[in-house]
Amino acid sequence: MKHGETDWTPPPPDPEQPAQVRRILRLFRPYRGRLALVGLLVAASSLVAVASPFMLREVLDTAIPQGRTGLLSLLALGMIAAAVVSSIFGVLQTLISTTVGQRVMHDLRTAVYARLQRMPLAFFTRTRTGEVQSRIANDIGGMQATVTSTATSLVSNITSVVATIVAMIALDWRLTVVSLALLPVFVWISRRVGDERKKITSQRQKQMASMASIVTESLSVSGILLGRTMGRADSLTASFRDESERLVDLEVRSSMAGRWRMSVIGIVMAAMPAVIYWAAGTALQLGGPVVSLGTLVAFVSLQQGLFRPAVGLLSTGVQVQASLALFQRIFEYLDLRVDITEPAEPVRLETVRGDVTFQDVHFSYEDTSGGGSATLSGIDLAVPAGSSLAVVGSTGSGKTTLSYLVPRLYDVTGGQVRLDGIDVRDLDFDSIARGVGVVSQETYLFHASIADNLRFAKPDATDAEIEAAARAAQIHDHIAGLPEGYDTLVGERGYRFSGGEKQRLAIARTILRDPPVLILDEATSALDTRTEHAVQQAIDALARGRTTITIAHRLSTIREADQIVVLDGGHIAERGTHGQLLALEGRYAALVRRAAERAPAATPAATLGG
Repeated sequence: MKHGETDWTPPPPDPEQPAQVRRILRLFRPYRGRLALVGLLVAASSLVAVASPFMLREVLDTAIPQGRTGLLSLLALGMIAAAVVSSIFGVLQTLISTTVGQRVMHDLRTAVYARLQRMPLAFFTRTRTGEVQSRIANDIGGMQATVTSTATSLVSNITSVVATIVAMIALDWRLTVVSLALLPVFVWISRRVGDERKKITSQRQKQMASMASIVTESLSVSGILLGRTMGRADSLTASFRDESERLVDLEVRSSMAGRWRMSVIGIVMAAMPAVIYWAAGTALQLGGPVVSLGTLVAFVSLQQGLFRPAVGLLSTGVQVQASLALFQRIFEYLDLRVDITEPAEPVRLETVRGDVTFQDVHFSYEDTSGGGSATLSGIDLAVPAGSSLAVVGSTGSGKTTLSYLVPRLYDVTGGQVRLDGIDVRDLDFDSIARGVGVVSQETYLFHASIADNLRFAKPDATDAEIEAAARAAQIHDHIAGLPEGYDTLVGERGYRFSGGEKQRLAIARTILRDPPVLILDEATSALDTRTEHAVQQAIDALARGRTTITIAHRLSTIREADQIVVLDGGHIAERGTHGQLLALEGRYAALVRRAAERAPAATPAATLGG
């Protein structure tokens, strides 16, 4: 279909739609008690509303013609009371139904967020952040009208329609047949409109997700820096304008989808009173049954009362069908497979010693179907508690991947990674989180104060503990010199601080957590030589008695390691101490020589490989 084209043929019925509807209804199951109360209020309100036309008939046919002032006053008070009671019931049912709807939306948001928190790291490397945000904000937010009012609208409108039709039949069944003759046609039209809006809604939400991704990526600090330094600000604005233009088209199509057909329904139902008057008058002239004035006015009043719930019921059906597209997008996230899970009966380590073992470890970023080349293959390593392991190699050799297997950011595709002799896949997540700390080469800080960022590692940490961790990471003096000290906001992704300062804050955060196993993935890569030396002293002090796995290019960070492993193409090419590997005159010695050639002889921070 060409851009902007509005003609559309509805798709065939979705065989999975009934199952999806049942799943949506299950979301309301925890609140069925409140919904039952809403149903009772709706039923009572509908019955009260239906009573008014019958009292109106008595006013016109009995009280006024017969001059019965007492009856007239009683009927008038009854009609006023009916309006007051109906309004009170309406307010109560709106309060309860809105509360239930908001609770359901809360449950959905929380469920999606919790599911995403359990997704493997690979999911986030291939999914745009804006897409994730759009699912939680736009898609669930778009359900608000449906979730908060649909249940009440359905019960209210169905009850009103049934009660009104019964009352109309009680007044005159012949006029009722005339009134309801076109109802099946109206239902068919509303279903067609609903199908059309469902498809457009799906397209609109995808477009909103695309826009959210552009905003998230291009208006972040990194995106602004990249756009301006590359001179692409105007191009990014033009790209956003095009995306917004497409959204305008979809919004207009969504708003106008079936609008003329639904207007026809409104016109026909608004014209029905005239049809009823005409039918009653024609029947009287042709010698048919006489309909009293009171009955005729009461019937038309009921019919007008039927108009609102009937149109509301049809509109609710259209709204529900359009919302199915939103629910489908949310269910897609809720149904994502969680590859990294706790076992049914996980092992909990009360105390972690820090023994780390890699036993015939294989890993591939491809699916376990066998496709793709292995990132790691046949890795056998033993890192005793309290010892240090350094992993070096060229870029892409698998160094960082190896370190990610210990905290279960990824699971091995073959072999085992053991912590204190237990496969990490058999441990509970809390034991792993308490036992293994990671400082990666990409430091992430929240847009919060320095203290809040450090307390993320230990929420109950005292000010003294925070200060001690900062001192150990050689960052306390800098923080103390800031006007607001530890209450200083770090800014978006910590951009108010230099790379070295952010790295030291990350190290302080890990020091505060005090894990028995430390993984340092190029943790000092952003530091100058002097700062690196100071931080390395802090890390060395922290590492005493702890297991340390260091991924580094710099010679100064690994020369004192108890064991050095050289990775090449996912395999262990060499292993030993610094002196042993130099004596081998192999890959490690070549890396050291190249590092010495890149940097002055007096510089200890020469880099090894990529």
